[in-house]
Amino acid sequence: MAMQAPANAPLVCHGHSRPINHLEYSNVTEDGVFLISSSKDGQPMIRNGETGDWIGTFEGHKGCVWGATLNAPATHAATASADFSARLWNAITGDELYKFEHKHIVKSVCFSKDCQRLLTGGSEKLLRIYDLGNIDAAPYVMEGSPSQIRTAQFTADDSLIMSSCADDNGIRVWDVRTNVVVTTLATDTPVTSIEITENGRYITTADGKNVTFFDAMTFTPVKKWTLPYEAESASVCVPQNRFVAGGLDMWVHVHDMTTGNEVDVGKGHHGPVHSVRFAPDGMSYASGSEDGTIRLWKTFPEGKPATK
Repeated sequence: MAMQAPANAPLVCHGHSRPINHLEYSNVTEDGVFLISSSKDGQPMIRNGETGDWIGTFEGHKGCVWGATLNAPATHAATASADFSARLWNAITGDELYKFEHKHIVKSVCFSKDCQRLLTGGSEKLLRIYDLGNIDAAPYVMEGSPSQIRTAQFTADDSLIMSSCADDNGIRVWDVRTNVVVTTLATDTPVTSIEITENGRYITTADGKNVTFFDAMTFTPVKKWTLPYEAESASVCVPQNRFVAGGLDMWVHVHDMTTGNEVDVGKGHHGPVHSVRFAPDGMSYASGSEDGTIRLWKTFPEGKPATK
């Protein structure tokens, strides 16, 4: 008798030789949706976001790559590395366009919404903003982070920056114009994941066993779920009323946003799950693990339930 296939069998994407640190989908473009991955193998990769098929590898870093991102049209990529650099790439040809030298490990990179600036953060406890239209100019520097910057993202049409630190609780919200922290979003433990969704409308964070959904306009929590497991990363899809989380238990958990109940669990990774992200349409999501694989899962493996 043939064994019954699991209800949610993922597409498994091989290629990285060491743990996956971060995953990020592109916006929907004329050429489709792309998925960029960063890994301790120092070889960030870009894939077809729907099929998982490998498209290319950005070669040049000399150490672990902690973060990788694509600009809005997915024509350029940026990466953050332990080799004390951030780099700008042509995402179509794979060519390195510029190397931004730092004095310590770079953990995070983010393009501005208008694609004209690049934000970096890392072990120097500094936020740097580079003008991509005047790439040789010295960056705009924002000081005051109490420990290593783990994540940093533009929000509010690039007028604000949200950052989290490796050893300190909360999310700091910086005013780019005045170079000051205007508010801090309280969390119980240091934040390991920040996601901005719905065209900047919402913020999703993971800290310890908590996943919190903030209103990005008011910086107030809309919902907070305390889970029975440690969540290193979380992603929300409002149209599908789902959030996904992954962490130390090696599983990928899907929850109903209304009730917080777990509605599906993806098993198969052989190490902690470091990053989870929904695809733009919310019908699938990706997970990246310590085991070096990326897995693409269906949000509704048995078909989306009919709306009442």
